[in-house]
Amino acid sequence: MDSRLDNATLVLRLAIGLMATLAGLDKFFNILADWGAYVSPAAAHLLPFSVPTFMGIVGVVEMAVGVLVLTAWPVIGAYVASAWLLLVAGNLVLGGHFDVAVRAVVLSISAFTLARLVEASQPDGVSAEAAGGSRARVPA
Repeated sequence: MDSRLDNATLVLRLAIGLMATLAGLDKFFNILADWGAYVSPAAAHLLPFSVPTFMGIVGVVEMAVGVLVLTAWPVIGAYVASAWLLLVAGNLVLGGHFDVAVRAVVLSISAFTLARLVEASQPDGVSAEAAGGSRARVPA
């Protein structure tokens, strides 16, 4: 991969990793938003527990994804973040929060792009996980 993409990859990795970690942490404090208000009535009705309990579970998942992206498994974390954000967007559409749903889709695309950039930075035959997500290169 072109080394000029290293900075873009690093910025995406930090942005997505920190976004997921901080949003997950905020699920317990509701400083940035009242996260429970974004759970669609249809989803809330299907939950086997309360919305606050659900938001706690969501927070733990999001923090774990953020840690994956920021540490040794950025590809796995970015793919999980991408899928997760699409699920979030679907919930937001069901709740009528179309503007925020569009943002979630764009963030999902960004996470997917990060996963592909990290994969492309790996030498042929070496998985991103085996290389620790770093730019390990085979000597020429």
